[in-house]
Amino acid sequence: MNPHVNSYYEATLSGGKQRAALSGPCVADVCVVGGGLAGLTTALELVRYGKSVAVLEANRVGWGASGRNGGFVAAGYAEGLETLAGKLGADDARALFDLSREGVRMVQENIETFNLSAAQSRPGALSVVRYDNEAELASAPERLAGMFDYEVDYWPTDRVRSQLRTSTYFQGLYDASAIHIHPLNYITGLSAACEEAGVRIFEGSAGLRMRAGSTGWVVTTQGGEVGAEHVVLCHSTYGKGLHAGLDRAVLPVATYVVTTNSVPELLSEAIVSEAAIADTRRAGDYYRRLPDGRLLWGGRISTQRSEPARLAQMLKQDIVGIYPQLADIEIEYAWSGLMAYAVHKMPIIGSIGEGLWAATAFGGHGLNTTAIAGRLIAQAIAGGDDRYRLFEPFGTSWAGGSVGRAATQMVYWYYQLRDRIEETRAQRKTRNATGA
Repeated sequence: MNPHVNSYYEATLSGGKQRAALSGPCVADVCVVGGGLAGLTTALELVRYGKSVAVLEANRVGWGASGRNGGFVAAGYAEGLETLAGKLGADDARALFDLSREGVRMVQENIETFNLSAAQSRPGALSVVRYDNEAELASAPERLAGMFDYEVDYWPTDRVRSQLRTSTYFQGLYDASAIHIHPLNYITGLSAACEEAGVRIFEGSAGLRMRAGSTGWVVTTQGGEVGAEHVVLCHSTYGKGLHAGLDRAVLPVATYVVTTNSVPELLSEAIVSEAAIADTRRAGDYYRRLPDGRLLWGGRISTQRSEPARLAQMLKQDIVGIYPQLADIEIEYAWSGLMAYAVHKMPIIGSIGEGLWAATAFGGHGLNTTAIAGRLIAQAIAGGDDRYRLFEPFGTSWAGGSVGRAATQMVYWYYQLRDRIEETRAQRKTRNATGA
């Protein structure tokens, strides 16, 4: 069993007991493979319907991407909403967006219901552009309200720069309904709520093999096996070998995160807003001020699994490139995590066989999709709700293996080049306008 990675989240973990591995046979109505946000949400929703649930986690609860991410919880998907409407039609796109909004509310409700103050929930998310795009962003609130009944606020450049004191950013969209949290403390509290409700959680218990059984499926670990009518696979990119089609559909993509030392006065001179901040580039920066006066900063997406040798220096360079006034800031923690991506840029949620379910490919979507995935699959198993079928157009398309990883990296490089061109044009336009 691997411990949590050395990160700010691990260093500020509240509670979190170590659980025993599975030993011998176990029988449950549902076996959930993966003790991350999707797996534990699925388990919690299932026991509310009276189902018995066993969760198999290869390491510690929240060990993977669930406990290493930026902590953003906002409506929407990696795929653009207007692109979804073009592919699926307005009604289905609206229904999918409503599910993402429901996922945000689920996280908020869990924090309130289980008194998860250690999750440090804080409001607001601001999306900003790095080149002048006033015409499109100024009209976005009206489009979102008309197509999706969703309210965001348009911030012109002067308002953005009053909150983010840098010339890098231009306009932005502020989402007051979004939140940002300490994800590892959230999932630790969620695991405790699961056990209180009757869920059995086994750590150090990787699912190694799966076979058809007399009453459904049998999942084997090193120390035992679980027999269940249904199996829900929520193991992201860290566990493979149970379902070849699902394995082939997911690309492991790395992202990197650092946190700084506590310098609240210096930080507030550069970043006034306490919202979660992200730019709109494909592989953009995302960051937020933490309650203890630190800055959490993430970015630098890559398809390489290995962690860069100079990770802390790389991300500090990114920070200072935007906020030169933070040159004296120090990096205290630096870590990486592998997220699961699908080529269609949507999560994989739904049935993948008789009694088999998948909830994965949450990279780039924020934590809202992990929550709604758990509810949809639990409702399908326990109550026959078929809302999960809204995700059927995406499915488990082959991600291309090593070729797919190379192609994905090429796409990221292309987007980075395009972003740099747009930013250069914006800077040149600004210089011409000011005569500088």
